[in-house]
Amino acid sequence: MTKNIKVAAAQLSPIFLNKEKTVEKACEAILDAGEKGVDLMVFPEAFIPGYPDWVWLIPNSKRAELDDLYLKLVENAVSIPDDSTKKLCKAAKKAKVNVVIGLHERNTETSNASLFNSLLFIDDQGSILGKHRKLIPTGGERLIWSQGDGSTLCSYDTSAGKIAGLICWENFMPLARNAIYEFGTQILVSPTWDKSPNWFQTMQHVAREGGLFVISACMSLKIDDIPDEFEFKKLYPEGREWINVGNSSIIAPNGKVIAGPLEAEEGILIADINLQDIVKAKRMFDAVGHYSRPDVFNFTLNKPNKN
Repeated sequence: MTKNIKVAAAQLSPIFLNKEKTVEKACEAILDAGEKGVDLMVFPEAFIPGYPDWVWLIPNSKRAELDDLYLKLVENAVSIPDDSTKKLCKAAKKAKVNVVIGLHERNTETSNASLFNSLLFIDDQGSILGKHRKLIPTGGERLIWSQGDGSTLCSYDTSAGKIAGLICWENFMPLARNAIYEFGTQILVSPTWDKSPNWFQTMQHVAREGGLFVISACMSLKIDDIPDEFEFKKLYPEGREWINVGNSSIIAPNGKVIAGPLEAEEGILIADINLQDIVKAKRMFDAVGHYSRPDVFNFTLNKPNKN
């Protein structure tokens, strides 16, 4: 509990719908973070190979166009494990950095043709700790991603502390947050596509409610980052420069912002944190400790056996 930790949020742009080049960019960022002494690095939601923003632009009646985009997305999605995860693990080991990265994951356990919005957890020895699949895709995302389940909702002991992850609007789910708190999580990683002021306020609330550090990592993405071959690029308003400005941030257990928000640029947010601040924050309010009232409330997490 006395160790000071250096954490980072990678507000980077993917090489859109190109798995190999996006993985290469992620590995370069991991190695650079290692040189800076970073202990934990968090990448945005769906970073590999990029967020499918067309779900908010193209109506479902445009089947042919959506089929082609989905095929491209599946072809550039990640299987866990595969050559992409091996490269990420190798970079994490070389840099001695714990890594959490958002990606499109193929359902290799069955058809290999459906996708999950997943987080991959890698430790600083280059080993895969596990993955988390987003429980509920939001709105148009449901035309892309399957639903995860409780089997991947957990925390991991690392050299940077006990970490767990919730993806984007999963952080709005009170019971999902409670599960994270029950795990004794010290650092909640919250990769997202949401850049709004409301999201930023939620991150502050979650940090204070859970008495933990929160790392909100959102990708920055410009219109020019979308190759011209993709017709949906023309559906954005004329003259628009940014699709997503990012607004990544790192927040302390008392709700105070200690890094960010970083707006309308690529960059790496880095902050030094002290895990003892978690204990200080929970003196007055500990959601799953002295404030939990187990005589009044019961909480159960269903974790189906995948074996």
